[in-house]
Parts: sequence; structure tokens; C-alpha cells
Amino acid sequence: MSTAPTFACGPLLAGIDSPADLRRLAPEQLPQLCAELRDFLIHSLSQNPGHFASSMGAVELTVALHYVFNTPYDRLVWDVGHQAYGHKLLTGRRDAFATNRKFGGLSGFPNPAESEYDTFSAGHASNSISAALGMAVASQLKHESPRRNVVAIVGDASISGGLAFEGLNNASNTPNNLLIILNDNDMSIDANVGALNSYLAHLTTSKLYNDLRYKGFRLLKKLHLVNDSRKGALLRFNNSLKSLISKQQNLFEGLNIRYFGPFDGHDIATIVRVLNDIRDMDGPRILHLRTVKGKGYAPAEADPASWHAPGKFDPATGERQGATPDPTKPPKYQDVFGETLVELARQNPKIVGITAAMLSGTSVGTLQAAMPERVFDVGISEGHAVTFAGGLAKDGMRPYVAIYSSFLQRAYDHIIHDVALQHLPVTFCIDRAGLVGEDGATHHGAYDLAYLRSIPGLTIASGRDECALRNLLYTAQTDDFGPFAIRYPRGAGRRTDWHCEFEALTIGKGERLTAGHDVAVLTIGPIAGEAADAVAEARRAGIDAAHYDMIFLKPLDDELLAEVAALDCPIMTVEDGTRDGGLGSAVEDWLADHGYERTVCRLGIPDRFIPQGSPEQLRHLCGYDSEGILQAINKVSKK
Repeated sequence: MSTAPTFACGPLLAGIDSPADLRRLAPEQLPQLCAELRDFLIHSLSQNPGHFASSMGAVELTVALHYVFNTPYDRLVWDVGHQAYGHKLLTGRRDAFATNRKFGGLSGFPNPAESEYDTFSAGHASNSISAALGMAVASQLKHESPRRNVVAIVGDASISGGLAFEGLNNASNTPNNLLIILNDNDMSIDANVGALNSYLAHLTTSKLYNDLRYKGFRLLKKLHLVNDSRKGALLRFNNSLKSLISKQQNLFEGLNIRYFGPFDGHDIATIVRVLNDIRDMDGPRILHLRTVKGKGYAPAEADPASWHAPGKFDPATGERQGATPDPTKPPKYQDVFGETLVELARQNPKIVGITAAMLSGTSVGTLQAAMPERVFDVGISEGHAVTFAGGLAKDGMRPYVAIYSSFLQRAYDHIIHDVALQHLPVTFCIDRAGLVGEDGATHHGAYDLAYLRSIPGLTIASGRDECALRNLLYTAQTDDFGPFAIRYPRGAGRRTDWHCEFEALTIGKGERLTAGHDVAVLTIGPIAGEAADAVAEARRAGIDAAHYDMIFLKPLDDELLAEVAALDCPIMTVEDGTRDGGLGSAVEDWLADHGYERTVCRLGIPDRFIPQGSPEQLRHLCGYDSEGILQAINKVSKK
């Protein structure tokens, strides 16, 4: 797995194989190390793409954390793995970084199975405060000595997630010594820092101030003027006094949590000083740092959204490969969705688009550019997105909710309670369904077919190509079908002639693509392309294979399945999702319910978490690329 970098790294970085090496540096050497880290990231990620801008903005913070805290004994809990590349470089993975996000290489996110320095999985946002609080409380319950410090590093937009606020609320009323760092690189919580506020911020983090503050509290307690139950009120009064003097407020002031900042997140000397000052304080506290996404690389600073994950680029010029779509090649499914949504919205004034902090990723931004008043980006709040859509649908709108499959998992209760139970016409546009590739296990859309299939009244469909996707999106708003889920994969399809005329599809109706009698292959979604290749190869080899596109997982096509059962041949199901609970399970259930005994071979994602790699590599690993499907056809047809 270890692969030497393709360029020489700086002399300081070259000598750091663990944070213990980092802590031997003098404070005045830290700015040079930060510069070397940025240079390494620029040159490495220009050739081996990954999440760029967030990690560039977190360099000083990362260095300061490992410099001040005794990692791995002290715990660093990263909220968004996008900001943790520098962390990987400083914790023994520098020489393997060229394998980042590759099959058999490093994960693109913090992964406890990969390193003891990765304390918790960080693929989905907003979980760090809750996880870190659990670690901090566990350390206290175990009476660990020396004291184990636990730090949650919250990426900017992650603080908007509901789970982050739940964690903050619990941290405010549970005894703990948790430190929460808000890496604020995109949104302003406070007004600009003034001279008085800078002075107060420096004062309130100093050891002298906090020693006096603590002794004052102990004296008042001894005189029975305050007690522990009134400590929260005293803290809120202290925060209110600071707000009055500085003429600034922030959303943390109402909590029983000490607040420090904001500070310049790129001033390494100040960050180190502040962390040293507040490291050993008792009780929960929040350190607010302002950073610049893409810091140190001008193109990324100028356009951080495009440089979130830019792909390959020229380090000297900032020119990105593939930044301009090639009109001669098939478009990405997300772009087909985005352009189709605009067409439908122009025809139907009730249609609105909703996304959860993924305007460009889902291409809902295409509708926003055309009709901004009919698009709602709710931030990292998938549960709210679904319930908000339910409210819109209840009063006559037709919301299209575009969320990645793996993120929609977090809104499962909302789908059931706030949409399906009331049979509301919300269309779930499930992007990144199936194996997504290099983002790995935390991002694969493996479970949506299985976790949605058990919900009463929910229509579930996936078209085999771009035209089928367009027609499903069109069909969803033509009648009152109730909630309608449409899934489609990451990346491009196979067609360039995708801009077809709209056609309303019959709900629950599949299609026979190829007739045959030796084996019946049933597919759902674009994996039909791999299956069609395998079926064609099998027929050339003399195996009379049939191929059916189910289109709908729910409701199933009873007539089509009855036709398949009447063939009295082995049945094979292929799906780009978990084979437990999805199409294969649904077909087996149908056969059992109707009294048929047939051999069923289910192909899909096996019952384990799949690592990172290209989609082609991963489909091959799971046995449902065209080669794997052909092998399975050969096997079952000989039984």
C-alpha cells in the first residue's frame, strides 16, 4: 500500500512520521511546516484527486492540534473528513498518500480501521460533537489518568445539522471537559472582529484570567452566594456581559458552554497559544476559528465551491481537467436530472426543488439559476428537508427532493412519519445510488432499495438509462401517486441522445428486453447495461437468456413475474445495491407468496461494507459487472 510521493516534500514534513516528531519542532518552525503541507497537498491532489479546498483551509488548525495535544492518547474527532488530509500526512501516512481514495489504498476520510489517530468515522457531517462527548464522558467514568482531552473539530456547515445542535444541548448539561472547535470557513456567526473584542478574546483565554475566574467562583460558592445549580446562570450572565461590552452576540451564548473567539484560523502562533491556555480547563468550551477555504492556493480561494473536489489540475495555472463537459460524451445522470427538472418546472408551476447543501452536487442548482424562488437549499439537514417537503406537498406543491442515497438514510423516520403516512406527493430524487467509487463505504448508496421497500404506499423506481430517468421524473407529477422515489447512480450513462420526449409510464410496469428460456435475468436501474452485455455474450455462447427490466421495485410487475415464473428456468436478479432486502429479496418474496419454487441467484452488493475504488473495480469485486453476471449466468444455466 505504501507508495512514495512523486515529488520531494519539504525538509520539515519529510522528518515527521508521527505527531511526536511534530512536537519536537520549535514554535517558530510551524509556519514553514504549514507551507510545506500546503505545497504537498497541491502537488499530490493535482495528480491524485480528492477533497482539496477544505483541507487547505485547515492546515494551521491541524498542525496546532497535534502540536498542543498528546495524540493519539488525546482524541481528535473530525466532523467532516474533507478537512483531515493534513491530519493523515502528520500521522504516518505521508508516503502512502498517493493511494488516497484508491482501491486497496487510504480511505478518503478518517477511518479507525486505518489508524489509531482516526478516532471515529467521519463520512457524514454533524456527528463529531455527539461522538466526542461520548468519549469525554467515557474517560471520566473510567477515571483515566492522566486526563484524556477530547476535541471535536466541526467543519463550518456541519454546525447547521440537527445532530450537532443535539450534541451541543447535551454537552451543556452533562458533566464533561469537551473542547469543540468550530472551523468556520464559509459562514459568519459573529460580526467582524474589532479591537476591543480582540482584546477581550485574548484576555478570556489567558491562564491568569481563568485562574482568577475560578478562584472567584470558589470564593462565592464558599460564601454560599452561588452554588453548582446556579453556575449555568452565572456563565450566561458572563456571556451576556461580554456581548454588551463587545456589542456582539453568537448562538452559543445561551448554552452553559464557555465560548472563545473568534480568532484568525491561519495565525498558527495564536492558535497554539489559545489551545495551550484552554486545554486543561474544566467543563465544555467552544473555540471559534475563522479560516479561508482553499487557503494558500489562489484559484481555490477565489472559487472554493468548484475547488471542493476539483479533480486533476495543473498546479501552476489552476486549469482543471474536465471542467468543461464534452458534448460528444454522455452527460452525468445528475445533469440529466437538473435539466429535466427545469423543463418540468416550466410546465408545472407547483414544482419546487429542495436539496440539503448539495446544489451543485445534485444539479438542483440548474433550477436555481433559472427559477431561484422555487429552489430551497436547507443546509446539512436531510430530515428537515423531507419534513419541509411534506409541508409544501400538504398545501398543494410538488416538491422534488434531491439527496444522495447515503445521506437520505438520516431522514428515514421523516420519510415514514411526515410523508408516507400521509400519502403526500413528494418525489425523492435519490442521487449517487449504488456504488459511488472513491468516496468509499460511508458514501456508497447501497441501502435505499432495501430501506425504502418496507414503507407502505411508497413507489420505488429506477430507470435503465437517461431517457427512462426523464420519464420517471415526468411521471411522478402527472397524478397523485403519493410519495415517489427515483434512484440513479453517480457519473455518466451510455446515451448521448438522452433528450427524449416525455412519456408517462405505467406505475408498476416493467419491460421484457430480450426473450429466452434457459435463464431469466431481472434488473433494475442502469445496471441493466452491464446485464445486457452479459446476456448478449451468453446468447453468443448458446445460452438462451432472457432479460427483463423491472423499472419498479414497488409495486412489482405481477404480470411480468408471472411470465418469468412460467418459464420454469433459473432466475437471476441484478441490482446496484445490497442484495439483502432489495430486488432479489422482493422477487423471492413474490415467488413464495404465489407458490412458486424456483432457483433464484441474487447479484448485488454483499452483506459487508465495500471500500473505496473506481466503480468498475468495485462492481467487479462484488461480482456484478458484465464479467461477473456472465459467470453467474453460465453457472445457473448448467444446474
